[in-house]
Amino acid sequence: MSYDLIVVGSGPGGYVAAIRASQLGLKTAIVERSELGGICLNWGCIPTKALLKSASVFEYINHAADFGITVKGADADFPAIVKRSREVANGMSNGIQFLMKKNKIDVIKGTATLKAGKKIDVKGDDGKTTEYSATNIIIATGARSRELPNLPQDGKKIIGYREAMVLPKLPKKMVVVGSGAIGSEFAYFYNAMGVDVTIVEFMPNIVPVEDEDVSKQLERSFKKAGIKVMTNSSVESVDTKGSGCKVL
Repeated sequence: MSYDLIVVGSGPGGYVAAIRASQLGLKTAIVERSELGGICLNWGCIPTKALLKSASVFEYINHAADFGITVKGADADFPAIVKRSREVANGMSNGIQFLMKKNKIDVIKGTATLKAGKKIDVKGDDGKTTEYSATNIIIATGARSRELPNLPQDGKKIIGYREAMVLPKLPKKMVVVGSGAIGSEFAYFYNAMGVDVTIVEFMPNIVPVEDEDVSKQLERSFKKAGIKVMTNSSVESVDTKGSGCKVL
């Protein structure tokens, strides 16, 4: 099948480009191998903000006395918090599906491979490969996190951002390697949930790409909240033998 435009990837860059192209009269298709909306909507910006909102509300409740309000017996239902974040993400993804239908954009499910001559092969979940062609192709596949060679993720004890968003239960302790936006968000969230959190950052300041005064203020806030912050530090290895982890 031939299109005026095929967009590979349905994240914020991809689906917005597809919608605008269709509005301008182009016959448009979008290829997505997972959930519509991409990582940001399904496993990044949106669900993490839902988790952070729950953490913020819980913190307000725990400090209600500071505002002249008495609250007794407040408790965080961790599975319910995770469930809510997934529902928020799923609702947004369904909204993207609606926008695709509204703007008459064909959604092609599968993994795309770019070919010569402005063509792509899309391998579906059933293993079948279909060829498509287009006058223009936009590659909007985004990026993925890089695994550190000395910290291979097993999805159980050494985990990435996806597992961190859907843990079945709260751990007693957690070491967050890296203090960029994602690491800092998870550190704040799990600390608010009562987890003993330690941040290990290789650079001199946490959130190292931000202004130094921002980094220093955030570090003060984290330490006040009970988060241990180790800068100019690195994790050399992790021993996963036994029930927990030994971080070196």
